[in-house]
Amino acid sequence: MKRLLNCDTSDLKKMNKQERLMAMEASEGRVLVQELSLFHDSQLLAPLSDAEMAAAFGADLLLLNAFDCEHPHVAGIDAEPQEVIRTLKNYTGRLVGVNLEPVGQSEMISEQFEMPEGRKAMVANALKAKELGFDFILLTGNPGTGVDNAAIIDALKEMHEAVGEDLILMAGKMHAAGSKKEAGNHIINKEQIKAFADAGADVILLPAPGTVPGVTFDFVKEMIDLIHEQGKLSLTAIGTSQEGASSATIEQIALMCKMTGTDLHHIGDAGVGGMDPENLMAYSIAIRGKRHTYTRMARSINR
Repeated sequence: MKRLLNCDTSDLKKMNKQERLMAMEASEGRVLVQELSLFHDSQLLAPLSDAEMAAAFGADLLLLNAFDCEHPHVAGIDAEPQEVIRTLKNYTGRLVGVNLEPVGQSEMISEQFEMPEGRKAMVANALKAKELGFDFILLTGNPGTGVDNAAIIDALKEMHEAVGEDLILMAGKMHAAGSKKEAGNHIINKEQIKAFADAGADVILLPAPGTVPGVTFDFVKEMIDLIHEQGKLSLTAIGTSQEGASSATIEQIALMCKMTGTDLHHIGDAGVGGMDPENLMAYSIAIRGKRHTYTRMARSINR
């Protein structure tokens, strides 16, 4: 079994879901997930898509935020709607995932935003994601959507039944998503982590230390230890616009995440222009050095 950071595109194509998860685990905390915003139909460096930029700067997995499963479109990817994701994967040679959002019944601390049907965490959208060629689904929430952990657990159970044999299922929150009771260090607890695992999550997401008020290094490490006890992988996430902070801040967060024992590292989509290639590279160098960073950049060419 190759480590993911050593895999070419041809390797990834031959792997099934479990083999890909094993390849991530074998990389020992050196897998990078870059989230890409589709809220605005823009590109950081047209005519290249942001996905191609992310791959060129070292991302291992690409995560599309605000992708509408009913109206498939990614800026910079010129293809028929049903072929958009497969074309993106062909351009980048990366595993590609999509955010789907399970709206709960939580008391809100902010105005609640409506979202298109194609972004909601419904089985119909999970099946569409599989048909379009996605490799993984992340059940999470954007600011003000009202996504809560109870809704995530319900959606996980349904999606595990529908697509769990083929697609990697990730779940968790990077911030409160508007839910008053799940703000700060109440964003997740041990009982919910066990419930995520029982519901079928392959990867459980937590905020990176220092990104959410009250979410400390010790808190995240304790939760990640529990995730590993459940036989699942962990994903620490920067989802609080700090992806656009200084490189020194990014490097500090990266090393804290590495010390917690996380398996995957997520960088959000709120950088200037939707992503920050320089911070992506800084994060990569911090957790795996220049050799593997440059190797991953070279492997942005589909082989």
